[in-house]
Amino acid sequence: MGASAAKQQEKAASYAVETSKQPPKSNGSVFDMTAFSSTAKLAEGDPEKPGLPAYDPFQERDVSHPNSDVGALAHLLKSSLGSGILAMPLAFRNAGLAFGMVATLVVGYICTYSVHMLVNCSQVLSQRVRQPSLTFAGTAGRAFETGPPALRRYSRAAHNAVDVLLLATYYSMVCVYIVFIATSLRQVLVFYFPEDANFDVRLYIVATAPLLLPLCMIRQLKFLAPFSAVANLLICVSFAITLYYIFTDLPPLSSRDSFSSIGQLPLFFSTVIFAVEGIGVVLPVENSMRNPTHFLGCPGVLNIAMGIVIGLYAVIGFFGYLKYGDETEGSITLNLPSAEPLAQAVKVLIAVATIFSYGLQFYVPTEIVMRRMKPRLPHAWANPAEFGYRFLTVMLTVAVAAAVPDLGPIITLVGAVFASTLGLLCPAVIDSATFWETARWWRHARNAFVCVFSLFALVTGVYASLLDIIDTY
Repeated sequence: MGASAAKQQEKAASYAVETSKQPPKSNGSVFDMTAFSSTAKLAEGDPEKPGLPAYDPFQERDVSHPNSDVGALAHLLKSSLGSGILAMPLAFRNAGLAFGMVATLVVGYICTYSVHMLVNCSQVLSQRVRQPSLTFAGTAGRAFETGPPALRRYSRAAHNAVDVLLLATYYSMVCVYIVFIATSLRQVLVFYFPEDANFDVRLYIVATAPLLLPLCMIRQLKFLAPFSAVANLLICVSFAITLYYIFTDLPPLSSRDSFSSIGQLPLFFSTVIFAVEGIGVVLPVENSMRNPTHFLGCPGVLNIAMGIVIGLYAVIGFFGYLKYGDETEGSITLNLPSAEPLAQAVKVLIAVATIFSYGLQFYVPTEIVMRRMKPRLPHAWANPAEFGYRFLTVMLTVAVAAAVPDLGPIITLVGAVFASTLGLLCPAVIDSATFWETARWWRHARNAFVCVFSLFALVTGVYASLLDIIDTY
């Protein structure tokens, strides 16, 4: 009892020091990110339980293998830096140089701000309900449960809806990853061995299974960090080679359109939003950090990661379209000279980076299923059941990819729906529900704007995807 009392006194003293700190001043902007200081928010105490001492969820977390700031940064970069960036020059072709640059920065900012809203709500709700950490679905459920009375009956539905959206998004995404890996490797091997390697792409898809299974058996996010770091390195090398070709003999700016046409803009927004979004990985990364207070704020892990991502997207898109103009392909790698070994190396590097990324994308939906499955299993069966589920899920995604190797257009439709819903609509609704009682009018107005923008992204994404499906099938 004496040790316990001493521990409580120590925590009380630390909370007193924390609450004595003044939160950073806001500049008054509706989109002011300094309002998302973790320390400031967690120092507010527990207004709904005034009889209880302040609760710091960060102090209560028990993470067996915590992630460092560098590991968290690697995961965030990998979750947003994928094959989608290779389509950015095509997005700029559908927008024009000037409009594409401005719109990419604006869309990137809105997506980043939506992630800030989600993480901030998760931290505030963790304190409010006195729970160490919350998942994306848990944040949605708790926001409705403690929010406006009219929404409280829908808390379980909100929780389940987010889980379903995450499952559909990430399992669809890993199917696309498999098709991309197999297609890229087949192109290279057929180029060098036209007779010996000219097999159906389905055989290459099946051959990816032994490469993916070991990665998908890793259950701790910390141990996936080295693979994310290597994948980021390979992608950076690929980008460097691609930029070498792009910056060789660049035409003048006047040779390209500054703005394309209204009819092409849906294709642009669909590509950018789907490519930038990686919101499903954000809370697992934040929840597993050794120092979660470093996640938000300025500069913060999130701001650094998203600044790098948006900057790379803008550079690749702008100069890729400037270089190739109307001949820009769906992936910028297709514009590289196929007869040169350096250009072929890009395809190999991107394929290997995608293999290393598969484990991270696979982690999110698997954790959702395991969180629901394990409490229903005997303790002795928990680990065998998890490994069995991981094995069967990998084989199922490989089977789906092999059965429909032209899965891309259909999955793009699924991604367009879910990226705008998960990345924009859900955080805005969660934020309004979380701060319903205390928010000023401009907060709800801001969230309403994000909701309208997400619906616009949804409609344009579906439109662009349907055009792609019609063209393919």
